[in-house]
Amino acid sequence: MALAFDEFGRPFIILREQDQKTRLRGIDAQKANIAAGKAVARILRSSLGPKGMDKMLQGPDGDVTITNDGATILEQMDVDNQIAKLMVELSRSQDYEIGDGTTGVVVMAGALLEQAERQLDRGIHPIRIAEGYEMASRVAVEHLERIAQKFEFDVNNFEPLVQTCMTTLSSKIVNRCKRSLAEIAVKAVLAVADLERKDVNLDLIKVEGKVGGKLEDTELIYGILVDKDMSHPQMPKQIEDAHIAILTCPFEPPKPKTKHKVDIDTVEKFETLRKQEQQYFDEMVQKCKDVGATLVICQWGFDDEANHLLMHRNLPAVRWVGGVELELIAIATGGRIVPRFQELTPEKLGKAGLVREKSFGTTKERMLYIEHCANSRAVTVFIRGGNKMMIEETKRSIHDALCVARNLIRNKSIVYGGGAAEIACSLAVEAAADKYPGVEQYAIRAFAEALDSVPMALAENSGLQLIETLSAVKSQQIKENIPFYGIDCNDVGTNDMREQNVFETLIGKQQQILLATQVVKMILKIDDVISPSEY
Repeated sequence: MALAFDEFGRPFIILREQDQKTRLRGIDAQKANIAAGKAVARILRSSLGPKGMDKMLQGPDGDVTITNDGATILEQMDVDNQIAKLMVELSRSQDYEIGDGTTGVVVMAGALLEQAERQLDRGIHPIRIAEGYEMASRVAVEHLERIAQKFEFDVNNFEPLVQTCMTTLSSKIVNRCKRSLAEIAVKAVLAVADLERKDVNLDLIKVEGKVGGKLEDTELIYGILVDKDMSHPQMPKQIEDAHIAILTCPFEPPKPKTKHKVDIDTVEKFETLRKQEQQYFDEMVQKCKDVGATLVICQWGFDDEANHLLMHRNLPAVRWVGGVELELIAIATGGRIVPRFQELTPEKLGKAGLVREKSFGTTKERMLYIEHCANSRAVTVFIRGGNKMMIEETKRSIHDALCVARNLIRNKSIVYGGGAAEIACSLAVEAAADKYPGVEQYAIRAFAEALDSVPMALAENSGLQLIETLSAVKSQQIKENIPFYGIDCNDVGTNDMREQNVFETLIGKQQQILLATQVVKMILKIDDVISPSEY
């Protein structure tokens, strides 16, 4: 730490406990920060694109996650460095806002930092670099608008949506059945979408998984799936045209809120109490029957006596159903959640065409399907797979695909994937650099070079010759002035991304460039790092 001296030469303290703090300032601080950011980007670089590798992360309590999703990798990595935490935040914000492109945004930020380091070595001031990056990102975003293409789709013709979702899924572990999963995702989004308002509420899509079966058995259920079974094994397993009473009150005699004690000193009193309880249950069950309910779904449990009575009165029931599931069931069946038995009326019942119990495999595990609902605005994607990790990863992949479909319903523009959009932006930014007379033009050129890092990573992960492939695609784009040429990762034999049907959403790409630039500007502006030293 730098000591300050008064006019008599005596040192005095500015920072508290300054001898126990370490301090990096000036160019050293920037170099250290850039190194931390690059280290995080390097981890994710190898999992970009259809041939990207997966990462295996072991949690502190021994649970293992295998994933390709940038946001999940960084969430679980438990980083300690402050700048690395910024990169984690960066991919998380891309995940929240767009849902896809979480790996690409970190790779992009890492490349910008790498280029900034070279500019710093030339002696260019960090603020000028940051300003140059800002100008370049504006040029890139405007150019994306220019090269984007709109496409039309409706509820019957949703092929373009499926193609874009397939691009998202092709970099995941589930790419062997990307066609069927993309169709499931698009149908699910269209089922809950409000196409007039261009809005999709993803909370209405429930993603459930069950170990067993194969990935191809994944299905879309126009209704709700509940991981529960009927409360009594002899209750009917299939109810058609069900009227559902959705209760949040327990099926048991009322307990006084205060502390109480009942003294029973004769058999008669005990009999009276038992009869009273039984009559209370009878009234409850009768109340449900009188309203016309043919199925009771209860948030709480009920004891064996109630279960027995429900069984005898032919009123099937399901117990211990979670609050979120109750809400979805209420939305799907058009019912109301009833907090007290006294408030149960026929109008509050939900209606479903078919409620059935289905058992899986030899484990006798059962689930309840509630289908053909009155309001089919709530759907469930039911995933099957060989093991728990596979199902978790498929859930993350489906989430990405759902987000992409939602973004396309909000904004119908697409750009071409496979690095095509980045190469086109890189060329546009390079050309724009000549219009700026100041030092910023170096930073703008550096930005153009950084944009090339995404196609470079794609080529590298696909085992192609880096420089050769990239320069071939670049020259093809310049020669024909068409922004559709990208890296041929799957070895199809053509660089034209229109033929390969590799699309990405425009807002996703723009968000990537803007977010990466913002974070890099923030990192470049830090020139002094004061941290408590390690003991």
